[in-house]
This record gives sequence, C-alpha cells and structure tokens, in this order.
Amino acid sequence: MSARSASARHSVDVVDGLDRDGDTLREECGVFGIFGHPDASAIVALGLHALQHRGQEAAGIVSFDGHIFHSERRPGLVGDSFSDRSTIEHLEGSAAIGHVRYSTTGGTILRNVQPLFAELASGGLAVAHNGNLTNALSIRRDLVRDGAITQSTSDTEVILHLAARSRAPLIVERFTEALRQVQGAYAIVALTNKKLIGARDPLGIRPLVIGELDGRYILASETCALDIIGAKFIRDVENGEIVVISEEGIESIRFAPAQPMRPCIFEYIYFARPDSVVNGKSVYSVRKNIGHELARESATAADVVIPVPDSGVPAALGFAQETGLPFEMGIIRNHYVGRTFIQPTQSVRELGVRMKHSANRAVVEGKRIVLVDDSLVRGTTSVKIVRMMREAGAKEVHFRIASPPITYPDFYGIDTPEREKLLAATHDLEGMRRYIGADSLAFLSIEGLYKAMGEESRNESCPQYTDHCFTGDYPTGLTDLAIAGPKRLAMLAEAD
Repeated sequence: MSARSASARHSVDVVDGLDRDGDTLREECGVFGIFGHPDASAIVALGLHALQHRGQEAAGIVSFDGHIFHSERRPGLVGDSFSDRSTIEHLEGSAAIGHVRYSTTGGTILRNVQPLFAELASGGLAVAHNGNLTNALSIRRDLVRDGAITQSTSDTEVILHLAARSRAPLIVERFTEALRQVQGAYAIVALTNKKLIGARDPLGIRPLVIGELDGRYILASETCALDIIGAKFIRDVENGEIVVISEEGIESIRFAPAQPMRPCIFEYIYFARPDSVVNGKSVYSVRKNIGHELARESATAADVVIPVPDSGVPAALGFAQETGLPFEMGIIRNHYVGRTFIQPTQSVRELGVRMKHSANRAVVEGKRIVLVDDSLVRGTTSVKIVRMMREAGAKEVHFRIASPPITYPDFYGIDTPEREKLLAATHDLEGMRRYIGADSLAFLSIEGLYKAMGEESRNESCPQYTDHCFTGDYPTGLTDLAIAGPKRLAMLAEAD
C-alpha cells in the first residue's frame, strides 16, 4: 500500500506568522478520527474546523479506501485547504484521521505536518499526535545511530519508528510497545488498514474523547468537534488507555498501570474552546468560576470590568458578577487578522496589537477599569494593552490575571519561553506592575484556581492537575531536558 501525499506538490516552508512578541501561550494541536463512515474525510474536515483554535499553522488528513491510503497535508487553516470538493473527493475511504498543528517540536515545514504515514511490515500506519514527548530526541538519536532514516523533525515520527521496529505480530501490539517506551503528554489517533486507534498518556495530561455518529465511532481532542457534526459524546478516553475501533466494535486496552489522572489545567484556563466539556467539566463554567474566585481575592474600586478578548471573556463575566460591576466590551478584537500577516518594519510591528485589538473609547474614557486576561507570559502584549486603554482615556487601569503567575516553562506541548523570559520568573509583583504600567496587578492564587475547579484545595502529595507552569511540579520524566538543558533542547528540536 502507498500514501499519496501533498508534500510532493509543496516544498516551501510554512510562512512565519506568529506573534512577534512571543507573548501568548501557543495553542497545542488537535486530532480527529472516524471509522466506517462513507463521508469520513468530509467529517474529519468539519471536526478539524472545530479544533482550529488548537493550531493554525497547518492541517492534514489521511484516509483509507480499503486498498490505498490517501494523504493531504498543507500549511495554513483548515478552511483554506479542505473546503473544496476535489480535495475531499481525493481523500477516499470510510476511515480517516486528521490533525491541526501548532509546532512545539520540529520546525514549521511541510514534512512535519501530520498525520505522518509509514509502511510497516504488517501494512500502513498513519499517526496524528497532540502533546509532546519528553524523551523523543533521546530516542531519535538512538534510532539514527542504529541506521533509521527519519523524514521529519517531529516527535510523532518516533512512535512510527518504534512501532516499525517492534517484533510483535499485531499492529496494536506494536503500537502498545511503542507507547511504553515514550515519556510525556500525548493524545494520539492512528489509522491502519483495519482499525482506528486512540491513546492517551498515562496521566491523561492531554484530552481525548470518544463520540458516535450514525452508529460509527469518533475520536477527537474536544467535545466541540463532536458538536459541530451532531455526534453524541460517549466518554473520555482514560489515562493510560488504548481504544481500538474496528468493524467488530470498540475494544479497550490498558498499556500503563492505573494511577490518578492529572489533566493539564491550562485546558480549562486557555486552550480548550469554552463550549467544550473536558474530563466532565464545562470549560465555560470553570472560567466563570475562576473569575468569581479572582474577584473574591483581588476586587478593587472600579467602574467597569473589561475582558481581554477572547479567552478572557468568561473570567471577566465571573469577575463582574461577583463584584456587581458592569461588564463591557472595552476592547474589540478583529477576527480577520491572519497569523501570516507580514509586518515588514519595527515601526509597523509595534502597531501589531492594534491590528488584533482596538479600544472602545465610549466604554473606556474617564473610567476606572478592571482588565481581565487569562494569563501573563512575557508581558509585552499587556504593556501595549494598558497603554491602549490609557490612550483611550481610561482614568485608572487595574489588571487582573485569571491564573497564577507562570514561573516555569512547559515541556508537554505548550510553547512557552525559557524561564528567564517569563516575566513572573524574573520580577516580583510590584516589578511586574511597573513593567506593564498598570495602577494595580493581581493574579489568581493556586488555591483559588483549585477552588474554581471544584476542589477543596491542591493535594500536595498527589496533585489533581498538571500545573507545573505555576508550581514547577513536573509529573513525568524530562529525559531530553536533563541531557541537553533548556536552551540546547530548543535548538536541537528545531535543527535535529
């Protein structure tokens, strides 16, 4: 069997359209798969539309028609690549998987766009992955020394190589052996000539759900991808579980010892769409609860509460409800600014925040305002937003952050700067306030965050969530980091 890939027709690098300040938490990736449906590829494309917030650099779909695997992988948004009928018609078959990408390892080049495909002794295998393997570079070096030829710099390819080298007779057994050799956070969908496979890491750091449409099973990163196609939510894939979907139905396999789940708390703060339900919790409700807790901890004399759109909106609503202050859209976001907009000069780059956000002077002028944002990373965007509010006539600007200070980098699929570039790691609270130019600054406490999640407190001996960006408590081994160090690790991930 062979995979026809768009990579033969596209050889240019993806245009670098990222926020030049590097001052936002980068989206991760999103995965989607369906088995046994006559419109499989079209449904996957719709599902990827719903997951577009998880990655805007590139998208890909692999399908299987009973004889041949078909592949389309392209830079850019899902709608730019998979909205025309001819592309979907090329992706023939009743089984398909798809991926939207934001790169956290490997450069933004087409050969890293997923799903990745390989021919194994037992047949074709396509894999799409959300998360980050913390020992992928170490495994890759060993594989290359043993003669392996790699086609990408993505950590996902490690899984393909490990499965290919397994001596197990069945593809599911090979896949299971591969997962037992990797560390880190992952939600994976894989497609063979007979099965759709899903897997979630042993701690359940990354989300993965099972749905059903017209009697056919679906795997997706979030429930919002089920909603867009009218599918029914069945359940979450459990931590340390592999699900195997075939014509015979669905089978569950545990590949890791049972242990308490620790999902990533940033799914609730920032990453997941607010209309999704993650591990049984409404993301929208959690974010509003966060706003309530933030107000209880750090309310201030003000006239109006203003969210930094879009992710700050639910928390700002909760803050306004708790304080009794009016909620107003004092910042208007332009949703039509693409991530690939070219900013040719420094003077134009400095105006970039106004392309995405503009002040609503009628709401701001002469008011004491509370700005609510989901997080603070480097702080450079916050500086611009505070300045914009003052130029629009705000009398006072009080900044409230709907999460604790980010003092540690992430290694599980969130693209955060090195620690010395995190504002909260290098400044105290007063130093941060002066840096962004606000009249006051406050963060949600870690205790308040756990209360908003419905917990009495954080269990110090066995935390309920993966919260290392706030606490430094990394729940898995960090093999590559220990060997290379953070700066070298970043260089190797791009250049390997």
